Amino acid sequence: MSPLEFVAILLVLSVGAGFLGSLVGLGGGVVIVPVLTLVFHLDIRVAIGASIIAVIATSSGAAAAYVKERMTNLRAGMFLEIATTTGAVVGALVTGMLPARALFVLFAVLLGYSAFAMYGNRHQARLSPRPDRIADYFRLHGSYYDEQEGREVTYRVSRTWLGLAMMYVAGMVSALLGIGSGALKVPAMDLAMGLPMKVSSATSNFMIGVTAAASAGVYFVRGQIDPVVAAPVALGVVVGALAGSRLLGRMEAKSVRVLFIVVLAVIAIEMLQRGIQ
Repeated sequence: MSPLEFVAILLVLSVGAGFLGSLVGLGGGVVIVPVLTLVFHLDIRVAIGASIIAVIATSSGAAAAYVKERMTNLRAGMFLEIATTTGAVVGALVTGMLPARALFVLFAVLLGYSAFAMYGNRHQARLSPRPDRIADYFRLHGSYYDEQEGREVTYRVSRTWLGLAMMYVAGMVSALLGIGSGALKVPAMDLAMGLPMKVSSATSNFMIGVTAAASAGVYFVRGQIDPVVAAPVALGVVVGALAGSRLLGRMEAKSVRVLFIVVLAVIAIEMLQRGIQ
């Protein structure tokens, strides 16, 4: 395969990854890392470095559209970033100490857990929000206009302490695996904190870029960000993310959840196979 063919194929695949990532709040990295390692056989650390750059690009592309549509909870996102960025810096320092096979297995286990948690709650009615002093004090509650349902949806944030703990872990995962940590951020906001699925996805898209930027410098210093790989990936995911952000508001929340579960389950199986070979 010539360098030009490599870049062209990678660009096309990155558009699809950005489109899918913006819909489910994963940032495209959850698709990019398996593509680069399983299809192009690149070292997983180089793949993670390119994915982190792609996550920043995806966040920049999709987040602006979601903020404009009032679907992103900016207050909650910035508050939770305190925990995520801290975890991202710690994770970036730890990743150089782990073997590649361990990263594959960790990737698969975390994605599989997220898929299982989301599947187990797909039919459960949303519980009444518990009183939360932190959420009340920082005014983290919000509302958005659901285009698909044609009405204003109001929600209250609860269990903020649990969300902060999960966000710290999500930040470490972002730096370790380059997946933007949306695989844990979306379940944390949807299941633990009580945010609607669409708001969780939109807010995750807003947050993932900040989290990835916190660890990108460490990968750059180590020489694990290859411009030949990272440039077409970043360009492709931005195009895909902008297209995906136009579709999310028209989709049913149930459809977004099902898509999220399917993507996580398929990729978890593929990465687990690679890790145990």
